[in-house]
Amino acid sequence: MRFGILGSVEILSAQGEPLPLGGPRQRALLALLLLDAGRVVTVERLLDGLYGDDPPSGATSALQSQVSRLRRSLPEGMLEFHPGGYRIAADPQAVDVHQFERLAKQGARALASGDPAAAAATLTEALSLWRGPVTADEAATARLEELKLATTEDLFDAQLKLGEHTAIIPEIRAAIERHPLRERLRGQLMLALQAAGRQAEALAEFENARRTLVEELGTDPSAELSAIHMAILKGEHRQTSNVPAQLTSFVGRATELSRIAGLLTATRLVTITGPGGAGKTRLAIEIAAQQARETCFIDLAALTHGADIPQAVLTALGVRDAGLFTSSTQDPVNRVVAALEDRHVLLIMDNCEHVVAGAATLTRRLLNACPDLRILATSREALGITGEHLCPLPSLPAKAAIQLFADRAAAVSPDFRLTDDNADAVRQICAALDGMPLAIELAAARLRAMAIDDIAERLHDRFSLLSRGDRTAAPRHRTLRAAVEWSWDLLEPDERLLAARLTVFTGGATLSAAEQVCQVPATAELLAGLVDKSLVENAGGRYRMLDTIRAFCAEHRADSLEAVHAKYFYDLAEQANPHLRRAEQLEWLSRLDADHGNLLAALRWAVANDTTLALRMFGAFSLYWYLRGLRGQAAPLAVQLLDRIGTHPPEDLDEEYVLCVLQAAWGRLGAPEWQDHLKHAEEFMTSPRGALRRPHSVFLWASATGPPKGEPVRPLLDQDLWAESFTMLGAALLHLFDGEIADGEEKLRRALAGFRQLGDRFGMVLALDAIAGMADSRGDRQAFVDAVTEAMEVVSQLGSIDDTTSLLCRRAENLARYGELDAARADFDQALTLARRNGTLDHLAWAYSGLGEIARLRGDLAEARRLQKLALSKCSTGPYGIREYQARALIALAHLAELDGDLTAARSRYDEAITSAMAGRSLPFVARAAAGLASLALRAGDGWLAALLLGAGAAIRGMPLAGDPEIARITAEVKALTGANEFTEAFERGAGMPQEEALTLVGARRSALGA
Repeated sequence: MRFGILGSVEILSAQGEPLPLGGPRQRALLALLLLDAGRVVTVERLLDGLYGDDPPSGATSALQSQVSRLRRSLPEGMLEFHPGGYRIAADPQAVDVHQFERLAKQGARALASGDPAAAAATLTEALSLWRGPVTADEAATARLEELKLATTEDLFDAQLKLGEHTAIIPEIRAAIERHPLRERLRGQLMLALQAAGRQAEALAEFENARRTLVEELGTDPSAELSAIHMAILKGEHRQTSNVPAQLTSFVGRATELSRIAGLLTATRLVTITGPGGAGKTRLAIEIAAQQARETCFIDLAALTHGADIPQAVLTALGVRDAGLFTSSTQDPVNRVVAALEDRHVLLIMDNCEHVVAGAATLTRRLLNACPDLRILATSREALGITGEHLCPLPSLPAKAAIQLFADRAAAVSPDFRLTDDNADAVRQICAALDGMPLAIELAAARLRAMAIDDIAERLHDRFSLLSRGDRTAAPRHRTLRAAVEWSWDLLEPDERLLAARLTVFTGGATLSAAEQVCQVPATAELLAGLVDKSLVENAGGRYRMLDTIRAFCAEHRADSLEAVHAKYFYDLAEQANPHLRRAEQLEWLSRLDADHGNLLAALRWAVANDTTLALRMFGAFSLYWYLRGLRGQAAPLAVQLLDRIGTHPPEDLDEEYVLCVLQAAWGRLGAPEWQDHLKHAEEFMTSPRGALRRPHSVFLWASATGPPKGEPVRPLLDQDLWAESFTMLGAALLHLFDGEIADGEEKLRRALAGFRQLGDRFGMVLALDAIAGMADSRGDRQAFVDAVTEAMEVVSQLGSIDDTTSLLCRRAENLARYGELDAARADFDQALTLARRNGTLDHLAWAYSGLGEIARLRGDLAEARRLQKLALSKCSTGPYGIREYQARALIALAHLAELDGDLTAARSRYDEAITSAMAGRSLPFVARAAAGLASLALRAGDGWLAALLLGAGAAIRGMPLAGDPEIARITAEVKALTGANEFTEAFERGAGMPQEEALTLVGARRSALGA
């Protein structure tokens, strides 16, 4: 068990779950006891902490009462009574405040002993324990806040010693804003600014500090702060360096700066690796600017042989050749050793990749011979020697990439500003260029002659577009092509062959996929070499090229591998399908997610070149698309394929044809063509053509077309537990649609048990959603919450946006029904966001309708009407449109018309709602409309008819609709009008009707009311 008072008071179980606590007094009492955990706290101390110097009368009795309540919240025996006071029997190190004090002292000792890395780690851990303002009495709070500030200052000192000057400047400034009179903070800021090469700012900061101290305290700066000022004036903190000065701002890479600074403190050789144009050189220069030690920069790009490196180092160090009368036969390597063996130097060896063997040999010799030497290398591949620490340079994060483009664009086009109008184009450019700094800078430079939208549109030919750069830059950095070509030229022939063939993949590949599709001997070894040379990235066992490198390598691919690629991913999907219905569902979904780009690319090729394979792919991919809510992504390809094959697929692929038709429903298909395909699909699914081979075919067909209206669907080839559970679920839903509640619920639970046994989360969600709907109708809120909560947990594992949206809307309706309107609105707003992102119109309709109901409940009838009409406009009306969404909005509009007193419009809306609900076989919504008609009868003064319609609604639904305040209001008003006995007689007569008779009554009375 753990306790926290550095923020809100909390108790966490051994599993990390929060335990319930009482009100503010109990929390304050617990905080006071925890400040002295394990020790007796006197009654006087507790009263003083709770009430201050003037406790009210009866305070002691109140304290005893609070102690009793607190004792019930804690494990038995933890809160002890003693003659002098009370004691909480907790280990102090289980309390965050005591952990903080221990770590703060430990960090301060490490700093004093000269170990800034350990100090920084410990102090960071200490400060991370603070979650907010401390909960304690005034004296304890002041003491802890002072200790927190001193710990923060210790951390700044440690970070300064680690060379993290640039990264912490904003943090120190923020601390000074909160504590402007802390001279230690002022001195730390001055040192950080000076170390970052910003001497003028450091001196100005001293003047700011002096002025503040005089105005606030009437005193001059301390001797310590004045000494820092004098040292900066004398330039005592400046570093000796031949590092080239930079003319542009440095953007991003804060994480890499911090990591490398830490590595150079603890280790002696760090190599920055990455593809050409990733910014390795610039990062090394920024590291040099942070160093307190002497630095020496050597650019190896112009060298042609590794044997020339020692002389380049001598030249950079300023070591001249021997004079006329002195022997000049000394080995250059020995001369480099002699020049460095007694010096504290950081040697930066830039661009090692083309002379990597020579660079590695010299580095090993120097590190062995010069104990105080540190080496920072940049290379497109590692040096490969013992003790080397690698810092791979990834793409710039999106935010940093956009900032880099904006900075460089403003330099060539002074009027350029990042605005809402150009932000999308900038984002598109940076993403297309993989966040590669060189490519982004070259693109920004094109703003001299081109509009930003033109640049974005021409990135498909990026090598031609980005063909002009800085004339003074090294040749390999003047154009994007030159940057990539430099790496390509360093590859062996077999590496080039594999690099070219890898471009057939979209989004990367596993080793197995690369071996089977590329068909290059020794693929594993060659891939390792491409990774080492920064042409390929290896992340989590997947090999991927940056798009820029992929585009270059694709130009060198001479053979066509698309057919092999397509067949491989078709086979992968077929292998996955059985697993997508079992416990290993998540694992296989993740595997297919990783290859989502490859699946679409393979399908796109097959649609254009091999329609038979394309049809097979629709069969193999369709369950994955459904489970992930990705049905719309392949819809345009389904439309294209249907256009090519017509309505007569190969005899053995009728099932795949049906799945392709279902996919096309999400795309743009002309109405006549669509009706033709739908007719043939229905014929294939219902005619006796043999058993279905794919279990998910029946499921997807039923999900799209709704309950069967005529011929039964063809049976499945294999009747396994999944098929049985799905069949049971379908039967359960049909029972519920038809108002046969008991049979429906019994089958629902059997289906849920089967899906649980299999581990099929999606089947569980479908069953739990239906169970939640039944509990909601019955007014059993706890059962509803349990079912929806479990369903949402399972859906979060699947990552299905559609199903998350549906569950949010269902939960929001329940919250609104119980008056929790703010929480309901939050759920509907989130559902609206997800539905927009996924383009699901029916869910947009549900969310808008729900928000409309909240507006009505808050009295804003105009806004409610607007939202309901918006909901109605979003309802899909095609062959797969789900009619209950229309019925929901129409019933809400009828209610609004009734509130306006327009009973004719209300009757018309209820009529439309019943027609729509009946078309979708959704009897629950017919029952809701029946309740609405009862309200109209009530307004007309016909209490008997109103009660009869309420009963008929129960007969149609198969159960009374409980827990709905609107129906409860109507029922109460009808009883008041008719009297209890007459109401009961009329209601029971309606509820006892056969369903068909009840439906006829609703239809007949609807017509009568309209007469």
